[in-house]
Amino acid sequence: MRRWRTAGPEEGSAALEFLVGSVLLLVPLVYLVLSLAALQSAAFATEGAARGAALLLARAGDDPGAESRVQQAIGTALADFGVPSAGASVAMVCRPEPECGPGGEVMVTVRVHVPLPLLPDSIPAAVPVEGAATLPISRFPGEAA
Repeated sequence: MRRWRTAGPEEGSAALEFLVGSVLLLVPLVYLVLSLAALQSAAFATEGAARGAALLLARAGDDPGAESRVQQAIGTALADFGVPSAGASVAMVCRPEPECGPGGEVMVTVRVHVPLPLLPDSIPAAVPVEGAATLPISRFPGEAA
């Protein structure tokens, strides 16, 4: 003959505790991974954009169309990683100043503000990410340094 037991006050709550605990731990962890992925993508994008722009400027010489090609290269590099180029700021510096001449260096810095994922636009939460590259200016225009 089987005996029936009555359930105690703690019986049956392990599954509920596991579900609540796992949700409370998993949701912040997933958000952290999404945020870090967005920041890493922006870091790769800004580094690539700065390197491409510095290479174009170092090889351009006195080409009048170099500025538009640099802006196009920066926009393309940022778009490849899904970073909006609308809010990007670009700084180009020549050394020795004031002229960018053969034997000098060109330094390009690209800065973007990456919005944190899954936040509404009404919450202004963005992290600045910056990439920089410095290359020597070629002594022969159109050639690699």
